[in-house]
Amino acid sequence: MNEDIKIVYRMLGLLVAGFLGFGNGTAAELTSGNVNDELSLPAGFSIEQIAEVKNARAMALGSGDILFVSAMIPGNIYAVTGFSGKNPEVRVLAEKLSMPTGIAYQNGDLYVAETTRVLRYADIEANLDNPGEPEVIADDIPGAKLHGWKYIDFGPDGLLYVTVGAPCNVCNEPGTSLILRMQPDGSGREVYARGIRNSVGFDWHPDTGTLWFTENGRDGMGDEVPKDELNSAPEKGLHFGFPFCHATNVAEPSAELAALGSCAASRAPALELGPHVAPLGIVFYTGDMFPEEYRNQAFIAEHGSWNRSERIGYRVSLARFADPETAVSYETFAEGWLQDGEILGRPVAVTVAPDGSLLVSDDRRGVIYRISYQAD
Repeated sequence: MNEDIKIVYRMLGLLVAGFLGFGNGTAAELTSGNVNDELSLPAGFSIEQIAEVKNARAMALGSGDILFVSAMIPGNIYAVTGFSGKNPEVRVLAEKLSMPTGIAYQNGDLYVAETTRVLRYADIEANLDNPGEPEVIADDIPGAKLHGWKYIDFGPDGLLYVTVGAPCNVCNEPGTSLILRMQPDGSGREVYARGIRNSVGFDWHPDTGTLWFTENGRDGMGDEVPKDELNSAPEKGLHFGFPFCHATNVAEPSAELAALGSCAASRAPALELGPHVAPLGIVFYTGDMFPEEYRNQAFIAEHGSWNRSERIGYRVSLARFADPETAVSYETFAEGWLQDGEILGRPVAVTVAPDGSLLVSDDRRGVIYRISYQAD
């Protein structure tokens, strides 16, 4: 068995364990009823657990006080009603779908991405108790199990963007490693960006409308190589280097794949992140609660490394921008989900609530957190 195949099999086993909440080694639990006792944030910020949602992954805000949440395993979609209050209610909208990671809300309808399909639940908020059978708006999207889970959202152009990850650690598989976009009814599908190993989070800069996305780098090249990425795609048709280039200038060691292109001919990351931190969800902060220095800066959920000799990630980071097109630095914002090598939780998605607080999902602990700010 060659080394790449060994890596794929090991990754599949560990990924499934992680999604089910088991993780690597001996797991720890947050021991306090007040998570502020375990998690660290900058002065003035506090964090609280607001709902239990098993294996919580992506989140989408409805028009009212409703938060929609996906769970890749066991394949459920949830609605958390009254999430801004003290007694939110969690109800199941759909069960046993095929790894339904991506969810998005637009004009009263809820969109859900399975591995090969995109579904639409019409007028969802009026039908929480009986959503009925969804409309299938796309049913032929590539979706091999490894990186087959999708992230979706609607852009400023009103189009639905869908990620299609590589079905491998590193390979050249036509029709994958890209971001698609389409009309809300599934028509007019086109490729927006190529050369993307696996993205599970994107957002648009609120001033420019430019698409920014996280990318999980190649495995099997060591603890420090390559770095994971934050990328920008201001226009259609850009290529981001996979599988022949990783991070800014790390050439693929496979001669066959390296011959497909060069780092110089592809778009470099806007910012290199930590190596194997597994950046997933990203959101630009547009609320009014946090201090002005956070306005239009990007929060990134780091799911955490699975194959480094020393674990890193398991935090919410902050990418700072000098201007709308220039990311200049990267720092830890919230941490404590990894303590003394033990995994307490794994942040997945981030979104800005209507009151300006930051919501964070955690599929390891199966909860949704709210991060708030109050000046002394």
